[in-house]
Order: sequence, then C-alpha cells, then structure tokens
Amino acid sequence: MNTEVSSTMQTALVTGGSRGIGAAIAVELAARGFRVVINYRNNTEAAQTVANTIEQAGGQALLIKADVSKPDDVNTMFAQLDRDVGHLDVLVCNAGVTRDTLLGASEPDDFDTVFATNIHGVVNCCRQAAKRMASARCGVIITISSVAAQRPGRGQSNYAASKGAIEAFTKALAVELAPRGIRVNAVAPGVILTEMSADVRAMAAEEVTKKILLKRPGNAQEVAKVVGFLCSDEASYVTAQVWNVDGGFKVE
Repeated sequence: MNTEVSSTMQTALVTGGSRGIGAAIAVELAARGFRVVINYRNNTEAAQTVANTIEQAGGQALLIKADVSKPDDVNTMFAQLDRDVGHLDVLVCNAGVTRDTLLGASEPDDFDTVFATNIHGVVNCCRQAAKRMASARCGVIITISSVAAQRPGRGQSNYAASKGAIEAFTKALAVELAPRGIRVNAVAPGVILTEMSADVRAMAAEEVTKKILLKRPGNAQEVAKVVGFLCSDEASYVTAQVWNVDGGFKVE
C-alpha cells in the first residue's frame, strides 16, 4: 500500500468501497487525482484488490476497516483519517445492505439492519465529515440512494424507506451546509450489474429489463462517472439534487 502522503492531493473517503459500485467509485476518483480512503466492513482481501488497482495506475489508496452503522467505529475511522491524511475533501456514502422481504413475513431485524447501515451509517459519517469540512469551508458529500426510493419493487419496503430517508436527509444537509461552501448531492442507481442486484436479476431479468427505457442493466462504472462529475469543480453549482442513473427505469 502506498503510504506516502501528499499534503496537496485532495482526499476522498468512500464507504463500502471494497466491491460493486463503491469499488468503481474509488477507482474513478483515483483516476481523477484523488487520494482515496477505502472503507470496508469485513472483506480485507477485496478492499486490498481495489487499493492495488488504484496504486498500479499510479494513485494513492488507504484502507480503513469500520462498520459505519456503529458510531464508535466511525469516530475511530475519522480519527485515523485525521492522523494519516490530515484532511477530507470528499465523502461518498456508498455502504448499504438489503433485506428484501414482504412486510407480513418480515421481522423487526429486517428493518433494523437495513436502517442501521443505510441511513444511520450515512448520518454517522456525514456528522464527522461535516465538522471537518465546515472548518475548511469547502467540501463535497455524495450519498448513494436508489431508484427504489422513488419507484420501489415488491418486498422492498425496508430498503425503499431507507433510501427515501437518504434523499430527504441529503437535501436537508445541503441546506444546512451550503453557507459553509459544502455541496451535498445524492446519486440514485437503478438496476446495476453488481452482486447486490444479482438475486433480482436472476428471478425476473426479462421483467426488470422491460421497465428500463435503455433495455439493459447499467454497470458500476456508469454510476461512478456521475459521482466523479459531482465531486469535481465541473459541478460547482450543483447541490441538493438527486441524480438518477437508471437507464430511464419505470418512466411513465
């Protein structure tokens, strides 16, 4: 792992950065010149693979293991970031889980688990990032929502509710942080070719594809490109928005 720290290089923290959309975002931001801090919960090997990809391309990467649903883990992660890097310019809240089930068949834990990571995890990280960015009077926060927040599928009541909460939280946080020069936006992917969507695609691939105007699932890199744009100076006048990257999913 590259341990040399440049004081001038901008730093981006990507939660859930060891696989899928998070990994693609980490690689994209590194390609745009960011030092990338890759947060992961369990899979050190996968996170290291992403870091290796970044470093082999000439970028800088740092791994920090933390469960974002736990405030103490998040506090420790940001303390390590302060110690090893010293500043934070971009936060991408990507970590998320699913527990799809019909409400009548669900257990309280199905909701508790989803909300713990998908919304409380975002709040935990944004709280710490906002303190640091407010002092610097600049920064970018991106939350990862989902098309399910606006157009949920069967059995997604917990997931859709968590992502709807993220979108409302994002807009409220944008209002709060705009006077400090901090932009806050959400990106809402549709059906993307990742491990998380594999079950849905396996059960009803044809039905799902019919609902997409472009008639195909997206890929993680297509989401990452939009995140990269929103983190850049090219999006300097964009805040409090939800950017759908869904191929025109369920447009009526």
